[in-house]
Amino acid sequence: MRILVCLLPLFLDFLSFTAARAITFELQNEYTPRLNDDDLHDISQVAFDITHASDSPPSKVVTLQATPTTVYRPRSVAAYQDARLRSLRSQESMSVEWEQVQVLAPNVQDRHTLSQLARMTGNAYALPGRPNWYEIDPAWNTSFPFGWEDKADGFRGHVFLSPDNGTVVLSIKGTTLQGPTSKKDKFNDNLLFSCCCARVDFTWIFRQVCKCYANNWRCDNTCLTDALVQDSLFYNVGVGLINNLTTLYPHANIWLTGHSLGGALASLLGTTFGLPAVAFESPGERLAALRLHLPMPSPPPDGSNETTSGSIYGLAPVTHVYHNADPIPQGACTGVGSPCAQGGYALETRCHLGKSIVYDAVGKLGWKVDIRKHVIKEVITHVIEADPEDGWEENEEGVKVEVPVARVEEECVDCFKWEFGDFKHGDDDD
Repeated sequence: MRILVCLLPLFLDFLSFTAARAITFELQNEYTPRLNDDDLHDISQVAFDITHASDSPPSKVVTLQATPTTVYRPRSVAAYQDARLRSLRSQESMSVEWEQVQVLAPNVQDRHTLSQLARMTGNAYALPGRPNWYEIDPAWNTSFPFGWEDKADGFRGHVFLSPDNGTVVLSIKGTTLQGPTSKKDKFNDNLLFSCCCARVDFTWIFRQVCKCYANNWRCDNTCLTDALVQDSLFYNVGVGLINNLTTLYPHANIWLTGHSLGGALASLLGTTFGLPAVAFESPGERLAALRLHLPMPSPPPDGSNETTSGSIYGLAPVTHVYHNADPIPQGACTGVGSPCAQGGYALETRCHLGKSIVYDAVGKLGWKVDIRKHVIKEVITHVIEADPEDGWEENEEGVKVEVPVARVEEECVDCFKWEFGDFKHGDDDD
């Protein structure tokens, strides 16, 4: 199991912190996590072996645009996790101290930067030299399984680091339909993005990920919370990985990115640690954040924050990127006859944290809503890197832009048919 780490020289051209900056990547070190049976119970204690990559081939240069961004970050990660676990396990409320921190984050309004992050995300699914490997930097050549019970079954992605310890990028793999991670991927999908334990109708009795259904479109909240405490291992592994990265590089800016399930995990982890995250074509993870009892910052009392609705969800340091021909991020791949349900997935949520960049692929490209448009290849080559004749939209100044404006999803509701509360749950049929 390996984590690939890369050079990220930061060109500072002697401008102030308020100026946008360019970032480039090339290979430096490789980090191998040392795991044993004890680590499976306390993943936050995982250590790394570090080896130099001097024998690796020279890499191309890839430039990303970074921009100063203010994020809300818990003053103490330990206190944040203590408050979360107290709320989750004991229903006890505990305040969290927040601070506004200015960091360098990906410039999400820059098309090239989004394209490079999407390609990096796509490579989390692949090994170098394979047909589905996207050309970015030859240094990004190794996908690593970072897991628990089975070395070939778990959390997977790539990590990149600057030579001055200034910037770290973590890319997280999403769902694989067939492969060593597919079983765990499906389990996490159904646990995080279904309304009630992936129960679509009575035919799902034997495919539920937990038994919290309480009849007549009712679902037991306490049961759902217990299920996430015991079984949401992808999130827990991610927390452990970031704890290690922040310990190794305490002064670095950390970016998170991912596609589909990987993007939702990047968002949940970014929200947990106050780190910028960019998620591509991800299911709505707002409900998962509530069920994980992630504390959220409060809007400033003076109303100075740009989130005009006052929604705490818009304060998360997350940007979602998706198009309207993909039913999954819109929570539209649902129902007994849907391809998602037929494949064993209950992806029912649609509300996202942070802000969303939504491409009008239906109107601008003439696409029909089709689950086949969910794959990262379609997003990279036919959406982000596409150049519609009239642009994707106009900004506030009336200028046609290559990237739609990022906006908070206002008045979004998940699982409106369901009633959630403290019910005696069981596995009776509808």
